[in-house]
Amino acid sequence: MSNSTTTGSAPAPAPGSGDDQELGAAASQLSTAPQEDAPNLPSLGVLGWFRWFWRQLTSMRVALLLLFLLSLGAIPGSLIPQSGTDETKVADFMQRHSFIGPIYDKLGLFHVYSSVWFSAIYILLFISLIGCIVPRTWQFVGQLRGRPPGAPRRLTRLPAYTTWRTEAEPEQVREAALVLLKKRRFRAHVAGDAVAAEKGYLREVGNLAFHIALIVMLTSFAWGQLFKMEGNKLVVEGGGFSNTITQYDDFKSGTLFNTDDLDPFSFTLKDFKGTYEESGPNRGTPRTFQADLDYSVGAYGKAKKRVVKVNEPLVIGDSKVYLTAHGYAPVLTIRDGKGDVVFDQAVALLPLDSNVTSSGAIKVLDGYRNAKGVDEQLGIQAFFLPTYVPGNEIASQFPALDNPVLNLAPYHGDLGINAGLPQSVYQIDKSHMKEFKDAKGQQLRVNLRPGETMKLPGGAGSITYDRTQEWANFQVTRQPAAGWALGGAIVAIFGLAGSLFIQRRRVWVRAAEGPDGVTVVEMGGLGRSESAKVPEELGVIAGILYDQAPGAPDTPDPDTSAVPAEGAEK
Repeated sequence: MSNSTTTGSAPAPAPGSGDDQELGAAASQLSTAPQEDAPNLPSLGVLGWFRWFWRQLTSMRVALLLLFLLSLGAIPGSLIPQSGTDETKVADFMQRHSFIGPIYDKLGLFHVYSSVWFSAIYILLFISLIGCIVPRTWQFVGQLRGRPPGAPRRLTRLPAYTTWRTEAEPEQVREAALVLLKKRRFRAHVAGDAVAAEKGYLREVGNLAFHIALIVMLTSFAWGQLFKMEGNKLVVEGGGFSNTITQYDDFKSGTLFNTDDLDPFSFTLKDFKGTYEESGPNRGTPRTFQADLDYSVGAYGKAKKRVVKVNEPLVIGDSKVYLTAHGYAPVLTIRDGKGDVVFDQAVALLPLDSNVTSSGAIKVLDGYRNAKGVDEQLGIQAFFLPTYVPGNEIASQFPALDNPVLNLAPYHGDLGINAGLPQSVYQIDKSHMKEFKDAKGQQLRVNLRPGETMKLPGGAGSITYDRTQEWANFQVTRQPAAGWALGGAIVAIFGLAGSLFIQRRRVWVRAAEGPDGVTVVEMGGLGRSESAKVPEELGVIAGILYDQAPGAPDTPDPDTSAVPAEGAEK
């Protein structure tokens, strides 16, 4: 009597042999991947061609190809200006690239995510995933409702195999094997003279979960793009905002978004606070940005207080109000030649660098008369330094208001507003404007500190820099289905991890009476792919079962060198 342990496959029999068919049956349904039959295309006709096309579209390799094309197609959307995000940059790109710009336009590269070719890839991927997952899901459900297949006639054909002889009865060995395998979380049952067991179903669960999560993510992305909205509003301290389309400085939305869906709310910026690192290598680095708001929901809602910080938005209904930027707004009082006040308000200036060096324009459109009583318009170019250091006239040395200086260069004439052409509120069209001259005949340009006044030449009026307020920019967004997209991404990660690290495998334990009346125990293991885990696990199970059904007295112990220790199991 002899014992043997095998961890490699025996030579394969001739194709079509009974052993080969039995091994194929033993390995069947270890995966839910559909088997592809090569159709005889010339004789299939229209229906056959459609079936062939459907099989190709719903195959895993085509789904991966479409996913790769979708990722590849998104690259131009990140590198090329998009019309849905910034029309100004698109127009500037077209102006600077007269040859390649029209080509990009025809290819839809300025609106990638709404282009025909990107939508086609997106829809095909969506169909491919659904067509792939639905049949695999039903097939997997059928596998769960069924039982592991019976043992092949020749277990020696399996990649992992061991055998020994024992005086225990075959029924006792099979009963012990059944209890042992179930204890180790195998689905097991007795089939004839063997126990069939299977484990690792979570691999296919992870695989299906990954693909279903992809569908959820694609659906959420499409839904979010169709119904999203995003708007920006700059608010000076003391100013307010009401969530209506006319109140936004800029607004963009998805194709199916309806302005009636805007959440009814309003808020007032009571105060803005910003602190900065005052010393060390990180001097000037922002430490605290927060906006104190009074807000109300609905037309007659009760006023509530809320502090909005960076990445801590105000959430009202489906809308989120983010604090995205801040800057300074000098308060100016402008008088005309008769001393009448024609302008008295804060003017928001745009930051140019991290130290909030800012620039902008002040425009007096109505009510101003010069020293001769003639109606004119004023345009004042403004340059602001929150922390001015003498000798450095071009940049602030610190972002806080330590030594604010406002540099003004006034112009008079026609601002071109009545021409009907759009203008930036931060720039002046000087084509019909004249600069004021100082006593030396040079352009008038004066540095003012808070409380100081600048006299315009010839009794044309005055400009007083009263004080400095701060402004904050708020972004109001609605991203429907964002939670679904996040959930899909999390499920996809765990599903992919499960499909990669969990191995589905089968174990058979045969116990039958030999010719001499001694029970022969055979064990074989088979995994979906070659892995050291199957032989290791089989060795551990064989070692435990051998203790319960030890070898016959006249037979040496099995070659334990080929059976891994129990601690090797993962």
